[in-house]
Amino acid sequence: MFTFLRCAALALAVSAILRPAAAWASAYDAHPKIVVLLVIDQFRADYLERYGADFKGRGFRLFLDHGAYFSSCYYGYANTKTAPGHATIGTGAYTDGHGIGSNEWWDLNRNKQRPVSSVEDERYAIVGLPGAANAAVNASGNSAGSPAQEPAPGASPRNLLASTVGDELRLATGGTAEVWGISLKDRAAILPAGAAANGAFWIDHATGRFLTSSYYMQQLPAWAEAFNDGPAIATAEAAAQISAATPITSFYEQVGKSPAANNYELAFAEALIAGEQLGHHAATDMVTISLSANDILGHQAGPDSPGERAMVDALDASLDGFFTWLDKNVDGGLGNVWVVLTADHGVAPAPAVSSALGLQGAYVDVKQLIANLNQAINQKFSPGENQIYVLPQQDLPYLSLNEPAFSRAGINEQEAEQAVQAAVEGAVAALDRPGDKPGEKPQDKPGETASPAMARLKPQPRLFRTYTRQQLAVSGELPPTEFGQLLAHSYTSNGGWYVMVLPVAFQMGGSAESTGTDHFSPYSYDRHVPLGFYGAPFVPGIYPERVEPVDLAATLASLLGINQPSASIGKVLTQALKPAGAVVYPKEPLPAPKARPRLRRRSRAKPEAQSAAPAEVHPQ
Repeated sequence: MFTFLRCAALALAVSAILRPAAAWASAYDAHPKIVVLLVIDQFRADYLERYGADFKGRGFRLFLDHGAYFSSCYYGYANTKTAPGHATIGTGAYTDGHGIGSNEWWDLNRNKQRPVSSVEDERYAIVGLPGAANAAVNASGNSAGSPAQEPAPGASPRNLLASTVGDELRLATGGTAEVWGISLKDRAAILPAGAAANGAFWIDHATGRFLTSSYYMQQLPAWAEAFNDGPAIATAEAAAQISAATPITSFYEQVGKSPAANNYELAFAEALIAGEQLGHHAATDMVTISLSANDILGHQAGPDSPGERAMVDALDASLDGFFTWLDKNVDGGLGNVWVVLTADHGVAPAPAVSSALGLQGAYVDVKQLIANLNQAINQKFSPGENQIYVLPQQDLPYLSLNEPAFSRAGINEQEAEQAVQAAVEGAVAALDRPGDKPGEKPQDKPGETASPAMARLKPQPRLFRTYTRQQLAVSGELPPTEFGQLLAHSYTSNGGWYVMVLPVAFQMGGSAESTGTDHFSPYSYDRHVPLGFYGAPFVPGIYPERVEPVDLAATLASLLGINQPSASIGKVLTQALKPAGAVVYPKEPLPAPKARPRLRRRSRAKPEAQSAAPAEVHPQ
């Protein structure tokens, strides 16, 4: 017996050494209590270096000083837009894996009048709009509402072809873990959270009220209604310093470009975490927060503007306040939280900035480019006609073709795409204006002549490369280089027949009147984003090695003890992880003991006093 007890004790001791509780903490036992995934829309990684001296508290410094921060994180695809970026963050895959190629695209089977958005889903309804604007979906799948204006369709992750790390968390825990998404934009709320998320919220552009889709729920939770009806909207409008004489016609445009919009989103995140009791469940919860204000301002002002610096500095203070709130409202404080920081894409310098320094910064008039292409293709296949072969309302890098028009002319996909591809160079060259090329006479004003010592010529649109959909789909058609890999990762089956058009670096869609900037390209300024981790498993430090945003989902899945997302291609960032036995979480406060009935002391002298219930007396 003694020997058996000794062996049992030894086995228990060995087990304790080999499997300490902290080492194997995971999503299944709510360590951490909550994972917060912060995505800053249009936030180039060099901002943290450029404006680092301004940072105070533990906003960005939470990652730079106390977390694992990767300074050389670059997207591995060429279509750096908002929707594919958010999908990549959640799925750990690129467009060829998750299917999201752009913010919107033409799908002639669903709509012949306009492109459809990446998360649009007419089978569902918007939830949260007041009164008649909150249209229901009838049995035929069409939205029912006022005939004067077609109601906006609902939204869902129907186009997302891969699971997210949040989906895998839900699957692994049988739905015990909760996953939620927040943004000002529907695509940025839905895509990183995934198909199995409990819910996703974004705003009505006009009013600023948070909405959702009937894909997730039939009505807003009480806490969300209370937030919408409370002072938050008015507070954000006042903080945005919009004149009382200026009517708020678009909360998204007017408030969204100010730091007040970030505070507004973070306040809603706090309401969500408190309202849904996130961080208090039997498994780890997750919330994705995409902060949109930087993108709304960035498109207008550019990355080198004083307004951009003010936005970054204000966000630093806002994050400090949010992290302080988490520290006070999560059991065990911030030590029981993982926070991940990244961005959906970078951004190009405004052409005025880059061209002033001698770079080829210029705008490519996409509307005119499409007109030029249609003219060229009509000359080739239907002289004297005005067929629409290249569809309107498009952005670079993909230009969708009108498949029915080509099919009526007896032209198949390969012939159609190759014809458009061959016409692109001439269509771009036709965008040049007289007087902007060496040797051409400038259009002088009356009475003026050109100076013999002319200033540097203004850059004009120039083509870098074009690729057809079929070329992107077949890896052997692409160059066997890293650039070829970027292209392969940009393939999507959405958009029908299309041609990818890439101008030279520092050029983007726009017109002669444009002043802002954009992102869409394979160039490093559009692909460079921050990647930072804070939490118990991470070794603080600055890591300069090249990594990719797809590594985020792979790393989180490994640490949580769940499957990687279905199309994940990322690697686990083991260089930033502590040994398992060194991972320690704060002790959570013990629950308050339940009140127990007070028992009277038993008396030997008076047996009748043993009973606390005098209702029944037994004879002696």
